[in-house]
Amino acid sequence: MFLKTIRLKDKSFTKDTYPFSIPAIKTFKSLDLKRNVTFFVGENGSGKSTLLEAIAYQCEFNTAGGSRQNIYDLYSSQSDLGDYIQLSWMPKITNGFFLRAESFYDFATHIDQLDHPGKYDAYGGKSLLQQSHGESFLSLFLHRFKGEAIYLLDEPEAALSPQRQLTFLRIMHELAEQEGCQFIIATHSPILLGYPDATILQFNEMGMEEVAYEQTEHYQITKYFLQHREKMLKELLAEDEDIS
Repeated sequence: MFLKTIRLKDKSFTKDTYPFSIPAIKTFKSLDLKRNVTFFVGENGSGKSTLLEAIAYQCEFNTAGGSRQNIYDLYSSQSDLGDYIQLSWMPKITNGFFLRAESFYDFATHIDQLDHPGKYDAYGGKSLLQQSHGESFLSLFLHRFKGEAIYLLDEPEAALSPQRQLTFLRIMHELAEQEGCQFIIATHSPILLGYPDATILQFNEMGMEEVAYEQTEHYQITKYFLQHREKMLKELLAEDEDIS
């Protein structure tokens, strides 16, 4: 592990303004990272991507997606929390990557626009835009990700089928266990959350707390649906009919 602690450093903010209006951010003081793989989970708008983006900002990665070397602009990528947090390292590293699934197309376009030979070497030898969405993500994981680095991933499952999520788990395991990489991942995937011995941090209205895999809504809802599909769909669709 490289990144040890994330803490709030600046108290000069109004808690009723974004992003401090988000409960998990409003109550945030510090976070000690205990393992090479940490997951952020919670509903949309719970603050997990906000904190992940702030970490990327403090790492000096491009908050639209990429590393320190990927310089391009994207209006919606500014980090509102970035200036308010501080990172503690042991040792300090600069290698890594921030994957932002929603703006990955812009990152891929940026790579295409670079004017130097070998620009596709770290992405499977061809443009990411000439690969399917899932193929482009796996090309990034397989060829761009290397040892002694920190990887910040915002919903990496967005382009991956269940089978390819399993492939990604294997890639992540090799990088974390054999090459000493550190991962912080915001996800909704019950498959990715099943990674062994990871820290899972739940973001909710009460703030942020560490939970076991089986305690996550992602696991519980998926398990219940698979075991009681017909019953759940009948109840859910009957509710829709009542509303209409």
